[in-house]
Amino acid sequence: MTEDQNAALGRAIFDNIGGPENVEKLIHCMTRVRLTIRDDSKIDFDKLRAIPGVLGVVEDETLQVVVGPGKVNKVAQSMVDMVGVKLGEEFPQTKGTTSLVDETAQNKAAAKAKYNRPSRFKNVLKSISNIFVPMIPAFVGAGMIAGIASILQNMMTAGQLDAGQWTQIIAVLNIIKNGIFSYLAIYTGINAATEFGATPAVGGVVGAVTLLTGMDPELPLKNLFDGQALLSGQGGIIGVIFAVWLLSLLEKRLHRWIPDALDIIVVPTISLLIIGLMTIFVIMPIAGVISTQLVGAINFVLHVGGGFSGFVLGSLFLPMVMFGLHQILTPIHLEMIEKTGSTQLLPILAMAGAGQVGAALALWVKLRHNHSVVEKVKGALPVGILGIGEPLIYGVTLPMGRPFITACLGGGIGGAIIGALGHVGAIAIGPSGIALIPLIANGKWLIYVFGLLGGYAGGFVLTYFFGIPKEELALAQAAKTAQQEKIEQSTPASPVIDSDQNFIFAPFNGEALPLSALSDDVFATGMMGQGVAFEPADGQLMSPVTGVVETIFPTRHAIGLKADSGAEILLHVGMDTVKLNGAGFTPHVIEGQRVQVGTLLMTVDLDAIKAAGYPTTTPMIILNTSDYQVVNVIKNGQIITGEAVLELVK
Repeated sequence: MTEDQNAALGRAIFDNIGGPENVEKLIHCMTRVRLTIRDDSKIDFDKLRAIPGVLGVVEDETLQVVVGPGKVNKVAQSMVDMVGVKLGEEFPQTKGTTSLVDETAQNKAAAKAKYNRPSRFKNVLKSISNIFVPMIPAFVGAGMIAGIASILQNMMTAGQLDAGQWTQIIAVLNIIKNGIFSYLAIYTGINAATEFGATPAVGGVVGAVTLLTGMDPELPLKNLFDGQALLSGQGGIIGVIFAVWLLSLLEKRLHRWIPDALDIIVVPTISLLIIGLMTIFVIMPIAGVISTQLVGAINFVLHVGGGFSGFVLGSLFLPMVMFGLHQILTPIHLEMIEKTGSTQLLPILAMAGAGQVGAALALWVKLRHNHSVVEKVKGALPVGILGIGEPLIYGVTLPMGRPFITACLGGGIGGAIIGALGHVGAIAIGPSGIALIPLIANGKWLIYVFGLLGGYAGGFVLTYFFGIPKEELALAQAAKTAQQEKIEQSTPASPVIDSDQNFIFAPFNGEALPLSALSDDVFATGMMGQGVAFEPADGQLMSPVTGVVETIFPTRHAIGLKADSGAEILLHVGMDTVKLNGAGFTPHVIEGQRVQVGTLLMTVDLDAIKAAGYPTTTPMIILNTSDYQVVNVIKNGQIITGEAVLELVK
């Protein structure tokens, strides 16, 4: 039964008992919703019993609506949620014509709207995650290939591999790699359109516009702000996402304005023309202006030198990549190589990737119980170590927000180490990470490795202590709790005596009785299933089967077991003992624990139950009775624990 069906069942119960206004309070036990009614005359018992999902109705001090184990807690919770109270709390009485459920729903909606608005920042991060997560498998596969190609290329450039033998192999690997990385803007456009509700194919075209395909290099498009030539990819991935967001807004309006007969022709044409022009002549040029201004800032930082320069450049490189601003660094690299034989800028910038690796390791350790996060990190980490940062950036750290910032700062620490030690250069431009080691000039690769280790450590420490979002910690803690509740022991299952029949054993010393001897009609009539009852002689409740403890009711008066044979068993100690709220019951097992026949499940204070005025007679019910052809009671009268009392024939 889904949550919606549980809520529907709860609402149907309310409808036939006079509404929530006729209820003082609501609790539930192992099998039934228990309602304290204000006016019994408002209950329509015939319609209540006829509700699909209601197994029976018991009229007692409280109205008991039997819906069965497994469902009862969900149905009861949905009913109190409708009213806005907790289980066991008194229901408010309303005046006027507005129903309590409707009024509560209105109040809750207003409260959520006022106090629980998601921040714009969180919405942006969620959208970024939705855009890039589907691409992670491609990032990982292509990234591994790119990393291998980079190492081979760098070793060939350094003269450690024969060019004639390896050139074509490296070219083939790069062709495969370029299938995603060269056209990332297109994939981003498609996924962004899906996320924002625009046409995916049109979003892909908007992304492709930033590649400036078909532009004559001899006659480049000019930046309207400073007259400089536009570069392919200028504006970066963030520019593509922003452009596609504008596309979604425009398309939605055009769909409302354009007649259906013309929609398929007019909407994509106008959308592409307007957004394409804005992308080329507004979004990309703005990034170009920022790039131009940064050139002077970077040159200033480089002239200052030392650890300060290393920290600033290592920290800011990844944000520059996101906005497509790293293109301005290419001529600086080339000029350095031409004048000095190496670029001392590239090893520092490579530390940004090291910070991402350290941050990812911290997320893995801190959120290790959240398998979703761990799987993403495991896939992206090897690629990041090889110098391909997209999977870590877009799939792991950026969607979470804070880890991206601490990763950038970790990269700054690595950059500061290299900047402080100084004079570490690369003889050619290539990927970062360990793939850059063969290109380090003058045998100073060990300093570069120290920088990498510093970036790893900085990203790890900063993220571990300051970069884990609270909501991610909460999810990991919830996952840890769920795992702890499913304790698996290595006890082997007892063999089934016969393939067609199973035996259930006595859980108490005492007297075995037919179910009809019980005072509760739900159990006595077999409404919950067939079984047997016990009048216990002592308070030691033992397991009647070998299997798993599936449920221990919060008030501890009932336990559900799943036998290895498939039998689902309910042990309900006493009648109406839910009202004791756990007094007199001491469980010795937990949910998820494996047990054998004779394992002590619970110690029960029989005298305390009797003193409170409740019977101690305990039914043992086979909840999945319908799975068996016959449930035979094979022993009545005096019984000891471990004696067979039921035979189940499939």
